[in-house]
Amino acid sequence: MTQQPHGEDPPSLRKTLGVVDGVAIAASSTAATTSIGIGLGVTAGVVGLHLPAIMLLAFLPILGIAGAYSGLNRVEPNAGNGYVWVGRSLTPWLGFLVGWVNIVATVAFLAYTTAVTGSAMLQLAGEAGLHRVAGLVLDPGSTAQTTAVGIVVLVAVTLTAVTGVKTAARLQSGLLVFEYVVLLGFCGYGIVTGPHPFRLSWFDPFAIPSASALAQGLLLSVFCYWGFEAAFTVNEEVRDPRDASRAGLITLVTMLGLFLLGSVAFQRVLSEQELAGHGAQGLAFFGDRLASQPLAALPLVALMFSAVASLQAGVIPTARGMFAMSRDRTLGPVWSKVSARYGTPATGTLLIGALATAVAALALVIPRLADMIMATVNAVGIVVALSYALTALAAAARFRGLLREDWRQGVRAVVLPSLSAAALLGLGGYLAWSFYTSTDHFEVSADNGWFLLLTPALMIASGFLAAAWAKWVRKSPYFRTGHGTDADAPHLLATSN
Repeated sequence: MTQQPHGEDPPSLRKTLGVVDGVAIAASSTAATTSIGIGLGVTAGVVGLHLPAIMLLAFLPILGIAGAYSGLNRVEPNAGNGYVWVGRSLTPWLGFLVGWVNIVATVAFLAYTTAVTGSAMLQLAGEAGLHRVAGLVLDPGSTAQTTAVGIVVLVAVTLTAVTGVKTAARLQSGLLVFEYVVLLGFCGYGIVTGPHPFRLSWFDPFAIPSASALAQGLLLSVFCYWGFEAAFTVNEEVRDPRDASRAGLITLVTMLGLFLLGSVAFQRVLSEQELAGHGAQGLAFFGDRLASQPLAALPLVALMFSAVASLQAGVIPTARGMFAMSRDRTLGPVWSKVSARYGTPATGTLLIGALATAVAALALVIPRLADMIMATVNAVGIVVALSYALTALAAAARFRGLLREDWRQGVRAVVLPSLSAAALLGLGGYLAWSFYTSTDHFEVSADNGWFLLLTPALMIASGFLAAAWAKWVRKSPYFRTGHGTDADAPHLLATSN
């Protein structure tokens, strides 16, 4: 468990949330509208007209990961979740790596979503007839313009997140209701009226063009599901830790339904070339094909709301993960300062927003938004798969005694997470190898394999360097006490069912 220096009691967060609040935070973090509006087009560029198949296939290992999170959360609710669980059950080095890559992946995601938010707003301005400001032609595909607009929104949602997760959850609940009404309405209408015939081959994973396309498509789909575990990062702020597990699982199943609905609707309405060719403007193009203005602008408004909510939902779990790491002195004390007024890690939340702003500005070296999206999604997909796999292995290690005590629970708590971990590690390794062998030179480009491999490699390597600093410079007790299997865990799990 976590420790605080100088014998002080560790800082605590206020318990104000219920299961509905957890669903709102997790669903906003997963950002179904953003994933459908942008992620489907990116994924279609890899797997073609097999989006339903790849979404269903990716759900299987993610369901095993969700089971691992739920089981571990029952026996040890902790804002650090994977960082704490992997450190105790496997090794502190890997535990720290899980915490670290989640931080850097989320910061990269926030930078990417900042540009997506700006793009949605500029597209909406264009639909309203505003195409030029002070002589500047507004371009929703310009990384510079979209980042500048998105940074303004990022600052605003960061300040909102400081005031507490209850406030954030209320805001996100309102945004989600609007998003889902629009999404369900347009996707349902598209399924009924789309010009392209429905085909069962859309659900056939064996029809995907190649093994590398299958691997990349699966990791892109994993990226779409990424965020359901945000419910577990606020498990110290829910009134009952089981509510965090319920919220995460409810969110995950809801996302599956929305992704299947969206992928079928998009393929009924758009051709493969249209799907893959519109990138960040995919949802707007979809809306234009189904309705005339002003109704056609509704999906774009939903995308903007989704991006805003996911920015806020990205800041919240990251600040709490760093809060948990700071309690162990693996990160500096600034991250575990709790606001006396709001009961939140306010300083850490503001710093996360500042870091994401800086990374968003650095992303300007990639001049087109579509290239930035592809590079970010590929990088984050690999490190998220690694984090999920290690957390699943931690669950398998901690609950392995259940295989002898109750084989049914053992299959659920040990075998399924192990299979999910093996699948994700295999996919990540295969994709990394395909990136490495796809080119013989390096350039900053979303279609350069070495560049796509360098980004996640740097994320992982920086984690080991930061861990070394925490162990030998900060002399964190986490590296002495973070390992080992909790002997009571199997018994606690068995009695909690």
